[in-house]
Amino acid sequence: MITSRTRVVLADDEVLLREGMADLLTRADFEIVALAGDARQLLTAVREHRPDLVITDIRMPPEHVDEGLVAARAIRAEFPDVAVMVLSAHAETEHAAELLTAGDRVGYLLKDRITDIHEFLDSIARVLGGGTVVDPVLVKELLGARHITDPLHRLSSREREVLALMAEGQSNAAIGRSLWITEGTVEKHVRSIFMKLRIPESTEVHRRVLAVITFLDRAFS
Repeated sequence: MITSRTRVVLADDEVLLREGMADLLTRADFEIVALAGDARQLLTAVREHRPDLVITDIRMPPEHVDEGLVAARAIRAEFPDVAVMVLSAHAETEHAAELLTAGDRVGYLLKDRITDIHEFLDSIARVLGGGTVVDPVLVKELLGARHITDPLHRLSSREREVLALMAEGQSNAAIGRSLWITEGTVEKHVRSIFMKLRIPESTEVHRRVLAVITFLDRAFS
């Protein structure tokens, strides 16, 4: 949930973009506790301020390759409760897939998405609320041409409703309120979705994210 107490560390080596986002977030009642121009500064700021949210560009000095992503992984490992939103000027599927394995409270958006302020703030709210946000363009590229069969045909209509709300970043409790069913019932539907989509239990991948990607794949195919 976004409140005036939501503390943010913002990292981007482009000064105008960094300052512009900081101004936008401040006006939206976020508290910007630190700005960083490279990955080293980002890690230092997070360790010092322990923010609720980190927003970082992927490519930053010195090499402009994946320094922001490396920092994001380090932050999630050291501070798993910190939500992370990664921004990129280009759709880089390898980076996106790598980030998504970090679990919930993560997001990957193209910078073009920031032009729609309401959509950007909504994406941040979903990540802060425990969800996972993936740019639709990245979803298409992640799944490529793998449209042989529709795995969603195995799901009941109620399971499809639950999965659609999962794709919006809603928690089980929020889904229950939306569909007027108990959280326990939602959990049963989620377990059934995992089974029908053949997503096994694993410590290396996030099952909820994989289910959502499958859903979005069909939505954009």
